[in-house]
Amino acid sequence: MNQSTRRLFLIQSLLRENPRYAGLSVPKDPAGQRQLLRALMNVRAPKACDPEFLEMQDAYLADETAKKGVTDIQDLTPVQDGLYVWQGDITALRCDAIVNAANSSLTGCYIPNPSCIDNCIHTFAGVQLRLACAELMEQQGHEEPTGLAKITPAFNLPCKYVLHTVGPIIQSRVTEKDRQLLASCYRSCLELAATHDLESVAFCCISTGVFHFPNEQAAAIAVDTVQQFLQTKTSVRKVIFNVFKDVDKEIYERLLAVH
Repeated sequence: MNQSTRRLFLIQSLLRENPRYAGLSVPKDPAGQRQLLRALMNVRAPKACDPEFLEMQDAYLADETAKKGVTDIQDLTPVQDGLYVWQGDITALRCDAIVNAANSSLTGCYIPNPSCIDNCIHTFAGVQLRLACAELMEQQGHEEPTGLAKITPAFNLPCKYVLHTVGPIIQSRVTEKDRQLLASCYRSCLELAATHDLESVAFCCISTGVFHFPNEQAAAIAVDTVQQFLQTKTSVRKVIFNVFKDVDKEIYERLLAVH
């Protein structure tokens, strides 16, 4: 079965789930279909799927990831012992765990087709990730506090696990509490990874997007916190600072060159 057939099956299945979508036309072009499928997955409530849908979705996402190309941590060159800076798509990275800069509901962004890291991770992990996060939140009984971390399987991502952490939101200026909470995000993720005997963790730039933490300050906190943690003896031996923007790549490379 090809990707076009899988994609149309998934779109039609998701349209049938919600009566509000009755009469919605499906684009004929592959790009339009991909956009619609992603949007439908983005807004879908966390709930179970039938096995046929999951089998089709998993095959579809596996093919999409293969087309993007997977980068293995074993193929990266560290800038320091155990520390890496890598510019690329974190959803195409093979390591033990990647970090998701989550919101306090932990269930991802329900806006159709945004470019935030939270949405990208949930999209390419598949609908199972939102359900797993919702179950964690139901067990917890309240929203996720800033600075802590949760772990879930990665489902259709090349990594094994996703570590979810909620970073501080900067309202006007960065306070000492904001700095402490951001450091806690990195520390909590590393501690949780060590608890699960993981060796490699890839961090996105937590809080620097729509949460407005200044890039330079956030990177300095990230580097300091990770380096301090790696001085302790745990299973975590490799940490990747994953960046998307050129400015973040330059900042991390400069910081690690002087540390």
